[in-house]
Amino acid sequence: MNDKYSPAKCAQYGHRLAARLCDQHFGTQPAATLDGPALLRFTPVRQLNLLVLRQLLTQWQAEATHLRSPYFDFDAAPVQASLAQLMNMLSRHIRLDRAALEPLLAQAIAGALGLATAPAAAAQHLLFSGPEPIAPASLRDNLRYIDLNKKFYQGFVDNLPDTTEGFSAEFLGHRFELYHAANYRAHDAVQRFVETLSTLLPLTTADLLEDGPVATPPVPTTAAPPVAAAPVATEPPAESVALPPAPNVPLYEKLKASQGDTQPLAETLRAHATPARPAEYAAPKVETLRAAISINQRFSFINELFNGENMEYHAAVQHLDALATAEQARAYLTDELAQRYDWTRKEEHIGKLLKLIERKFT
Repeated sequence: MNDKYSPAKCAQYGHRLAARLCDQHFGTQPAATLDGPALLRFTPVRQLNLLVLRQLLTQWQAEATHLRSPYFDFDAAPVQASLAQLMNMLSRHIRLDRAALEPLLAQAIAGALGLATAPAAAAQHLLFSGPEPIAPASLRDNLRYIDLNKKFYQGFVDNLPDTTEGFSAEFLGHRFELYHAANYRAHDAVQRFVETLSTLLPLTTADLLEDGPVATPPVPTTAAPPVAAAPVATEPPAESVALPPAPNVPLYEKLKASQGDTQPLAETLRAHATPARPAEYAAPKVETLRAAISINQRFSFINELFNGENMEYHAAVQHLDALATAEQARAYLTDELAQRYDWTRKEEHIGKLLKLIERKFT
């Protein structure tokens, strides 16, 4: 493929889609804010949510570098450990309003398009960033924020030579060029991701080409739209026309509704949900799941149910603790988490978590 995609056009689409998604969410609640769990499911495209989260982490790391003083040793190991604990705490207390979220989301959309259209530049930004030498552990840690074509990027990291000294960014860049030339199917990757984004705001691969047509929003018409007929036009809707808001309905659910209900795993989990037991046989009530989950259970849940993602585990538990009823908690577990992380053949761990939910709402 000799197609050259324009970073500027990717950025333009990012701003338009970010505005559209924020209109949908904040249209009827302009003063609302998003916490960590809501951020991780804000859009139905997981890659976008992860890149917003990565920007927050990068912002924290940048601010932490300013914590320097002639009177205190901020490089001391105990201080660094305390700063890491502070970061973990802050990750469980995220709060974003529209003004803060929209520019982060626009950058995340442009960055996600870069993963498909310009893999070498995306790898340089997402994988090879940071002080040199770049340790293999650092590369694997950065993979947590890549969901689009993850096997491709994972394969690059897995095929690096074994070393304890780390790599230079120049070495990684040259190595990635060779790997990219041998393994990347550019058109297929771009086409699939463009089709995914187009369900949220119309987009074609031609819209992103450097020598392609310049996308211009259609001029809003003053004529009243038909009342009964559904729109069939292929042109993108005008920027100023917001989609009908749906308060308190995550975009994940909106897309799922448009694509049909495919939740066999959720139905299986519901079938195995533990029925309520008489009070005299019930285990002691717990006040919060966070406090009730032991250290061993926490590591087990993180590794087995959340693919090793510590922050996503904490975000999910925080959201479960905030729900009002056991029914809501089980629905969140089976309808959303089970689908997102593919909990097939995870019955043992799911059962343990369901029992803790039962104890919380006893």
